[in-house]
Parts: sequence; C-alpha cells; structure tokens
Amino acid sequence: MGAWHRLDPWPDVRPGLEALRGERPVAMLSNGHVALLVDLARHGDLRFDAVLSAELAQAYKPAPEAYRTAARLLGLQPAELMLAAAHPWDLEGARNAGLKTAFVDRPLEYGPGSEAREDPDADVAVGDLPELAARLAG
Repeated sequence: MGAWHRLDPWPDVRPGLEALRGERPVAMLSNGHVALLVDLARHGDLRFDAVLSAELAQAYKPAPEAYRTAARLLGLQPAELMLAAAHPWDLEGARNAGLKTAFVDRPLEYGPGSEAREDPDADVAVGDLPELAARLAG
C-alpha cells in the first residue's frame, strides 16, 4: 500500500496543471484519503489550489454527493466545475451531479494492449492536460 503514496504523475500533469491554474482554480478530487493525496501531490511536485477527498463527503465517487461536496467546499455550483478524468465511470458520476466533464485519454494506464476507453458524453475529450488547458482557453 505504501507504493500508492509514491506514484509518479503522468508526464503531462505538471505542465498541464500549471496551464490550467493560470486561468482558474484547480483542485484534486479523489476517493483516496487526504493523507494519501497530500503525499501524491508532494511526491509529484504537483500544485493544486485544493486537495479534496471523497472522505470529506462521506461518500465515494461516483456518488453524486462526492462531487457536490467538492463544489460546496469550493464555494461554487456544480455546473461551474469541470471534472477531468480518464475513467468514464467517474465522468458519468460527475455529470449526474451536474458538473461538466473532460475525458483525458490514458491509453497506457493498464499497460500496452489495454482496451481503448472513451466517453462520448464528455463535454471535451483530449489526449493530455496541456491540450485541455488550450481547449478551455481557446
């Protein structure tokens, strides 16, 4: 379990977060507990404006309350937020809670030869976070 605290981020994450943070607040929302998320952010040298755990909602994603609690803690309405994720189940949960969604393709997440994923219902589909930042800016 200790390895979860030292996972390296995808190569696009640091520059993508910086590009996204230039125009909007950026928060992490995960089913992981807060201590794990802090360790991941520190290990990966990732800058977030907020680190939010589903444990704060006492409900795990994809339960709508996990996403709605994140919106409430950020002082926003769900429709003012966009969840960027590689997992269609997570994006569906966010949409069901009223958030906008961005599918970030991670074809090697489960190793070479993994089954392709997509989310045709996502508001935006991109190959990486810098592309998402560019699409939202443009």
